[in-house]
Amino acid sequence: MEQDSYSDKQIIEFLSLKTVAVIGMSKHSSKAAHYVPKYLLDNGYDVTPVNPTADKILEINCYDSVSEINGPIDIIDVFRPSDQISSIIHDCIEKKPKVIWLQEGIHDFESEELARKAGILVVFNRCMLAEHQRLGL
Repeated sequence: MEQDSYSDKQIIEFLSLKTVAVIGMSKHSSKAAHYVPKYLLDNGYDVTPVNPTADKILEINCYDSVSEINGPIDIIDVFRPSDQISSIIHDCIEKKPKVIWLQEGIHDFESEELARKAGILVVFNRCMLAEHQRLGL
């Protein structure tokens, strides 16, 4: 699968943003959708879980959708299959984050174009944890 064309400098700028909503955050510690946001928390990020099947994850209140979160979000980190992106992208766009970050293996060109047209940067097929470690942040 292809990957976005952002430079390391741009990825570093994105990773300097610290308020992250995680759509699809998991209750299960063995899943990337759990240990990636935990890593972000442990590295100074303000993480808000979005998972309609949980009340709390990592002792943090969960939201059913990103639209329910009060206050601004810098990055919406998405752990949902590519075929579900179109159904969540409008909520993401309404929240007006600076960046929508689609984790490894996730790509939906049409939805990404909608976000870009709304002025939102879109990272796709990259892992925030892997990029943070690769860049030595």
